[in-house]
Amino acid sequence: MCFAVNAFAQEEIAIQDKYTAHNKGKFFVSWGGNRENYSKSDVTFRGKDYNFTVDNMKAHDKPKGWHIDYVNPARMTIPQTNLKVGYFINDHYSIAVGVDHMKYVMTQDQIANVTGQINLATLDGEEQPHNGIYNNTPVNFTDKTFLTFEHTDGLNYVNTEFSRHDDVSRFFRLPNIDKVQINLTEGIGAGILYPKTNTKLLGKARHDDFHISGYGVSAKAGINVTFYKHFYIQGELKGGYINMQDIKTTASNEDSASQDFFFFQRIIAFGGIFRI
Repeated sequence: MCFAVNAFAQEEIAIQDKYTAHNKGKFFVSWGGNRENYSKSDVTFRGKDYNFTVDNMKAHDKPKGWHIDYVNPARMTIPQTNLKVGYFINDHYSIAVGVDHMKYVMTQDQIANVTGQINLATLDGEEQPHNGIYNNTPVNFTDKTFLTFEHTDGLNYVNTEFSRHDDVSRFFRLPNIDKVQINLTEGIGAGILYPKTNTKLLGKARHDDFHISGYGVSAKAGINVTFYKHFYIQGELKGGYINMQDIKTTASNEDSASQDFFFFQRIIAFGGIFRI
């Protein structure tokens, strides 16, 4: 009887060891897509002849939908994407680096209050149409002559994440947990913002350039379903705060913008986990 109990216990341990009971030393990589929401943001624009703030600017993302571009190497930066590479430092904790390629587009059809002053030089003897003193003055941005503003290639959050992973397969009574495993994951992250900002400001030439502009912090929670030990699909909810104090708006180093806001992402990613 003791022999039978001992054999059964050893068999249970062996079954547990078949799937990722021991994650330490494993690498993982994932690629996926996202949708975003942004809080309203006060955006300040500064230059030699102007200094003004657009209050409570509204913005949205720029979704591609289900599209072949997500897996087309020549066009992968067009959709909103998430790339992550990580390593398990022990069975439950991992560290990862990644790029959240979000897109932030000022809602053009909006009226927002502007505070500050604009005093651009005359052009061909004519006064610039937007010159003046603004004191919480409503401005309609629909015709695009005052401002277009977006981070669409993109709002790149280059970050490091520290995450916990817990196998909860037993709660689902799966018929063969060697083939399918369910994990919960939570984590925190921080990093830099490296956007390519597409701007046309007060009739100046359109500008579109990469530039390190600020920092971000984030937190996430998700569920991971791993198939045959090495392949997985993961859904995440991720929120955070972005602060950019040095945004490039024109070709001149005298011109810049600053803003801060909160974001919320919904992510679906596909990946693999392996040991080298």
